[in-house]
Amino acid sequence: MEREHNFIPQSTPWKRRLFRIIFKADTRLGKLFDIYLLILILFSTLIVMMESVQLLDTKFHYLFLSIEVIISLFFTAEYILRIITIKNKKAYIFSFFGIIDLLAIIPFYLSLFIPITKYFLILRMLRMLRVFRILNLLDFMNDGYFIIKALKSSSRKIYIFLLFLVIFCVIVGSLMFMVEGHHPGFESIPQSIYWAVVTVTTVGYGDVAPTTPLGKLLSVLLMLAGYAIIAVPTGIVTAEMRNKRQELELICTRCGNTDIDDDARYCKTCGEKLQNH
Repeated sequence: MEREHNFIPQSTPWKRRLFRIIFKADTRLGKLFDIYLLILILFSTLIVMMESVQLLDTKFHYLFLSIEVIISLFFTAEYILRIITIKNKKAYIFSFFGIIDLLAIIPFYLSLFIPITKYFLILRMLRMLRVFRILNLLDFMNDGYFIIKALKSSSRKIYIFLLFLVIFCVIVGSLMFMVEGHHPGFESIPQSIYWAVVTVTTVGYGDVAPTTPLGKLLSVLLMLAGYAIIAVPTGIVTAEMRNKRQELELICTRCGNTDIDDDARYCKTCGEKLQNH
């Protein structure tokens, strides 16, 4: 979420009032603004989806275009007002939500030159993350940050695993190319590697399949190995999450109570405010 000490409103009275409406959700106008903003985001996403349906786009093309222009201009004005009403503009522009707000309007202007890029407007859905702030569900965002930290801590192990997986698929794909020869779907090593990736991930599109007995045996071994391989990154992330949870394990500094719920703010035994909260 936006860190409040980075987003200090300007001293001008109208900027302070506008800042509170745009950035806060603790007033009636602020909450209404955010709710209408979320409705516009959902409506814009629905328009983009309907534009991808050829029958609907042919019939209502100009209506869809007009609505999208109005919504995009509103988001553009909102983004400019967010920059105007805060003192530390750089902090907002390069913040998580600042980047998302910018990505929500860039595709519209880009589509004026490259029409296909208008479908990138679907990125506006990321702005729905503000619903956690509006509905006072910040604890859910904290859980999200906890998962992100666990993924970052385990990233090196995952990179090594992915490198191993790439090497494994190249080797298996090459073996299958030699086994299946030039049968359909295995005309080259890259095509055979594609089959290996689809098989080892247990996706199983079924568009390519071996026909020789040895090829089928290799497929069986690869499919069985796939279950074990898929479990590896899950185990890595789960172990890291357990380690992070142990690091953040709550304890009351006053009475030493450790029977504390994750979302607790006060000790259930003595009522002391918990330091981690």
